[in-house]
Amino acid sequence: MKTLFTGGVKSGKSHLAEAYILEQAGGRKPYYLATTEFVDDEMRERIRIHRQRRQDAFVTIEEPVNLLGVLQRCPGPVLVECISMWLNNQLYHGAMEADILAELEAAMQLPCAMVLVLNEVGLGIIPDNALARQYVDLSGRAAQLIAAHCERVFFCCAGLKLQMK
Repeated sequence: MKTLFTGGVKSGKSHLAEAYILEQAGGRKPYYLATTEFVDDEMRERIRIHRQRRQDAFVTIEEPVNLLGVLQRCPGPVLVECISMWLNNQLYHGAMEADILAELEAAMQLPCAMVLVLNEVGLGIIPDNALARQYVDLSGRAAQLIAAHCERVFFCCAGLKLQMK
């Protein structure tokens, strides 16, 4: 089963997704695919908090770019935290949008149970620069692609989840 948790920054989606996959894993230790690259002290602190919260409940794999390759090697349920950072990393490293979406499509075809986390970035105003607009558009296309493959989709706000699908 594939499930998407989406919502704004600090909406509670990561915490809710972690609890959800632990419940769905039925006593097995799920994989945690962390996609954030260490960029600055503030990001290091966010990563530290995430690591502390999940402690040893997961098998953690840190990979910022090769989503498909890692997912192909995960035999059990996997939490992808998060697609938003993976998209950012792809753009930063110069990947073409068509290739990004093709890799995401291939990942969604894999038979493993997946819980994916994605920031909803399209609810605000249109950004004033081309790169930010490209990111928002790509994120929206990725959200639609993922949601189409998921059996369940949750929108998160204020630490609560609303099932959309």
